[in-house]
Amino acid sequence: MSTGKSAVRKAMGVFALALIAGAVSAQTVVVGAKGFTEQQLIAELTSQLLAANGFKPDKRVGMGTAVLRQALDSGQIDVCWEYTGTALSNVYKDTEKYTPEQGYEKIRTLDAAKGVVWLKPTRVNNSYGIGMLRAKSEKLGIKSISDLGTAYKSGKTMPIGVNAEFSQRPDGLPGVQKVYGFTVPLDSIIKMDFGLSFQALRDGQVESAMVTTTDGRIISFDLVVLNDDKNFFPFYVMTPVVRKEVLDKNPKLGPVLESLSAKLDSETMQKLNAAVDVDKKSMESVAAEFLKQQGLIKG
Repeated sequence: MSTGKSAVRKAMGVFALALIAGAVSAQTVVVGAKGFTEQQLIAELTSQLLAANGFKPDKRVGMGTAVLRQALDSGQIDVCWEYTGTALSNVYKDTEKYTPEQGYEKIRTLDAAKGVVWLKPTRVNNSYGIGMLRAKSEKLGIKSISDLGTAYKSGKTMPIGVNAEFSQRPDGLPGVQKVYGFTVPLDSIIKMDFGLSFQALRDGQVESAMVTTTDGRIISFDLVVLNDDKNFFPFYVMTPVVRKEVLDKNPKLGPVLESLSAKLDSETMQKLNAAVDVDKKSMESVAAEFLKQQGLIKG
C-alpha cells in the first residue's frame, strides 16, 4: 500500500516538475508597436506567431516613434518592427540618400553597437507621401510635390492634414518644405490623428494630407500619392528588430520572426491594412487568417 502511494507521489512530483519546466520554457517576449494600423497589425501577427512557437507574447501598442525606441533601448520591450529610414533619421539624424539595401546595412551596423539587432528585412517599403483625392489632383493639375509647392508659392490657400509627429520630423513636413523650397502657412497646417486624414480629404476639410504608401485606404478613397520628384522621402523598409540580450537567450526567436518577414511585401501589407481599415475586420482575425494561409501556424 505504501509502495503504491510512493509511486503516486513520485508521479505527481514528475508532473509538477514538468509543469514548472513548461512555464520556464514559455519565455515572455514583450512586443512593442506604434499606434497606426500597420504597426498594430504587425504586432498582432507577431504575437500570434510567437504564441504558436512556444513563447508568451506581451503586446504593447500605441507608442510614438521616439517612445518606442526609448522602450527598446531601456529594455521595456524586446521586439518591434521598425523602418530603416525612420531609425536612421530619428535616432542617428542621418539624412543621406540610400538604396533599400544600403539603408538596411547602415542601420544594422550602427545599432549593433547598441545591442540592437536588425534581422532579415521584409520587402515592405512603407514610405511617407503626400496624398490628394484623384479628382482634386486632376482639377488643380497637381501631380507632384513640386506642383504643390508652386501652388503655395502662388499664394493659394491649401490646408494640409498632418499628424503631430510628421509636422516636426526632419523626414516629414519640415524637410519637405526645405528641399522643395516652399512654406506652408501655419494656419494651413491642420494637425490631426493620422487615421482622420483620409476622411478629412474625402470631406474637403483639407486639400492634401500626409499618407503612408502601404495604407489600404489609398485605393478605397481613390487617392493619388504626389510624385516625390526630388526623391526627398527615404526608403522605409520594415524590419524585425530585437534586443541582442533577448536574442542570445532565445536563439529560436530570430528564425521565427524572419519566417514572418519573408512573407511580407508592400502589396501584401497594403491588402492586410485594407482588410482592417476598409473591410473592418478585426486585427486578430486578419492576422490569424494570414498566418494560416502562409503555413506559419496550424489551421
